[in-house]
Amino acid sequence: MTIDERKTSNNATSVIQNLILENRGKLSVSGVLDVLSFDDQVVIVETELGLLTVKGENLRINKLSIDTSEVIIEGDISSLAYSEKDMEKGKGSFMSKIFK
Repeated sequence: MTIDERKTSNNATSVIQNLILENRGKLSVSGVLDVLSFDDQVVIVETELGLLTVKGENLRINKLSIDTSEVIIEGDISSLAYSEKDMEKGKGSFMSKIFK
């Protein structure tokens, strides 16, 4: 699938979200609705496209602007993962799914 095909297939959602990871040390995220939880190893961000879980070491939120829907996370980033906003009930807690 080419980039142009992906752009046209994603137009149904009409949500544009950018993730910019610089040298695994600085992550800029747009389309942020809220920061649900954070510590120095895990940051969970609610975005327009679902929940984004950032894992690593020495993580810190350098910039958070709900007005512009942006967040910048710095530290030693080891993983990024999306999950759905609406998780089914009875399938385990949210935190248990993160720490499988």
